[in-house]
Amino acid sequence: MRLLALVPLLLLPACGPLTVQQAERQCFERARLAAAPRGVVGFGVGSDGRAGANVEINLSSDFLTGRDPSAVFDSCVYQKSGQPPSRPLSSFPEWKG
Repeated sequence: MRLLALVPLLLLPACGPLTVQQAERQCFERARLAAAPRGVVGFGVGSDGRAGANVEINLSSDFLTGRDPSAVFDSCVYQKSGQPPSRPLSSFPEWKG
């Protein structure tokens, strides 16, 4: 019975805010999707000779509404961590916005 009473307490840290660094990692992809849609296209032929194709497109509402990726990043980090980002989106080496 006591163990069941502790379960909610163990789950509380999962509900709390993320660190700024964790939030920045998660929000980086959201900012990338705000800049442009991402996708994958694949073609192939099976051993039976039948051709197949696969298309996957990731499109965000931020892109569709024309939101600035830097603003998306800033607000996302603040929402997730309760703090502003430690550095601007443009300072990330992998950012190609």
